[in-house]
Amino acid sequence: MRNRMNVYFPPEMLMQIAELADRQKLSRSAIVEAAVASFLSPDGADRREAAFARRLDRLTRQVQRLERNVGISTEALALFVRFWLTVTPPLPTEAQPAAQAKGRERYEGFIEALGRRIQKGQNLMDEIPKDVSRKEN
Repeated sequence: MRNRMNVYFPPEMLMQIAELADRQKLSRSAIVEAAVASFLSPDGADRREAAFARRLDRLTRQVQRLERNVGISTEALALFVRFWLTVTPPLPTEAQPAAQAKGRERYEGFIEALGRRIQKGQNLMDEIPKDVSRKEN
């Protein structure tokens, strides 16, 4: 037995219901009934919670990868700076202007090369062997 109920919908929503009913080859009443049943279903909240949990798990994995990549980048930079400071002797005062000019030239080349890599979508993390980059501490 079914009881009749009169409800009011905004015109946009009524249009969406009608379009969905046409696409699914169902009556508008069937569409509205399914939507209300889903809303009232006790497991509806469980399904939403499970969907949120899956999304949170995916976001957690993405953040963990980002943390790992930032850690690798930081360690690589620190190692390079330590090495460079260790092996680079100080320059005499008269050689510093030429070295600074050469440094600016090299830095500009570095920025251009970095721009090209980024533009091409190249990523240093993609060059690290998978067995190395996935090791856990």
